[in-house]
Amino acid sequence: MTLTGRAVLLTLVGLLAIPLAPTLATAVVWLGVVALLVALDLALAARIRDVRLDRATLPPVHLLEDTESVLTVTNTGRRRARGVLRDAWQPSAGARLVHRVDLTPGDHATLSTPLRTTRRGDLRADRVTLRLLGPLGLAGRQRSVPLTGLLRVLPAFPSRRHLPGLLRHLQLLDGRAVVRLPGQGTEFDSLRDYVRGDDVRSIDWRATARRRAAVVRTWRPERDRHVVIVLDTSRTTAARIGDVPRLDAAMDAALLLTALATRGGDRVDVVAGDRVVRLVDPGGRGAAGHEDRLHRLIDALGPVDPSLVEANWSALAATTLDLAPRGALVVLLTPLEPVVVEETLLPALDALGARHTLVLASVRDPALPQLSGDGPTDVTPAPPTEESSPGRIGGGETDAEADHAFAAAAAAQALARRERTAAVLEGLGVTVLDRPPADLPVDLARTYLGLKERGLL
Repeated sequence: MTLTGRAVLLTLVGLLAIPLAPTLATAVVWLGVVALLVALDLALAARIRDVRLDRATLPPVHLLEDTESVLTVTNTGRRRARGVLRDAWQPSAGARLVHRVDLTPGDHATLSTPLRTTRRGDLRADRVTLRLLGPLGLAGRQRSVPLTGLLRVLPAFPSRRHLPGLLRHLQLLDGRAVVRLPGQGTEFDSLRDYVRGDDVRSIDWRATARRRAAVVRTWRPERDRHVVIVLDTSRTTAARIGDVPRLDAAMDAALLLTALATRGGDRVDVVAGDRVVRLVDPGGRGAAGHEDRLHRLIDALGPVDPSLVEANWSALAATTLDLAPRGALVVLLTPLEPVVVEETLLPALDALGARHTLVLASVRDPALPQLSGDGPTDVTPAPPTEESSPGRIGGGETDAEADHAFAAAAAAQALARRERTAAVLEGLGVTVLDRPPADLPVDLARTYLGLKERGLL
């Protein structure tokens, strides 16, 4: 049972009239009348079980896209059903609307709850709260009815806007837009006459002997290569940079590289995990089904969330080697955290680096260079106060200045440790990219194109 403001107001009106007849009997009689009216109103209210609720299936949406949850409410009872209804989604679904319900017996209505998602993953609703009031509006019945709902929120993929320019670069490498150059790539393309400036190592001596003129071989970047993207979902990826978790920024880079590599005819496999391997998404070869491949990967990454555990790089490396025994480009999307890299990642790099070309891509907080003094900062030192002026005992820096100095020192130390860790990895033959979220996807794609152009894949 629930009481409305009308019942409270009716009770107060009677209590205010008590001074006209200041006796205990007056108060008791008035409260009795209010209680009788409330009981009568509750008895005449429609029953919750006479209202049938049906929820329409929700299609997946991308992060920050608008959608709506549609409910069909049917009054199967004999009384008028009037009141309010709230579709109880979790807060990150952005459901804020409370619906008014007024149905005659046998009538039905379609209610749409706007949803504005602010978090990627599977968002759920497990019940609908319904409050049905009596004809006097004093009291009503209220109950939460189980009614499950599921909305899969997919990665936003904001770096997709860079794909056309990267594809033009890829077309140049494949020779569809310009003449192929000698000495680049690993797949033989054609023979042509030697010109000054050509690499002498590309001369085809047999063809030269037949023609009695110097002839060189031209090459093109090799297609149908193998790319394995390993996505770290451990505790270090749960940290937020701005409003976006590190894992979401890493997913954006993985999706852009997948879209680019599949268009180039390469096979792209994706592995995601932390303590256990949580996702293995093998891709096919060829660019014919690149859109289906990308959509399948986006749907598979939708429910993947970071876990507050350490990454088991031994298991992730073993899964990678099962997918690609040798000769692949392995991209490790993991934060460049010195302690984690030294304790868990370095032992796994020996097995991977002996067989594959390795790239480690890390999402860096853009606030670190700002705090350390290498970039613009929003921190403005406070003017000296009377208590902190240099002329007074105990004077010196203000609290704001001291906090800024400590933050700058901590940021500089963190950057120096990251640089030392990156230098160690590069000494082991690993290409390291430590970039802000907005730059990492494009820089990773350009690194892939650069390796492809030099024939290192």
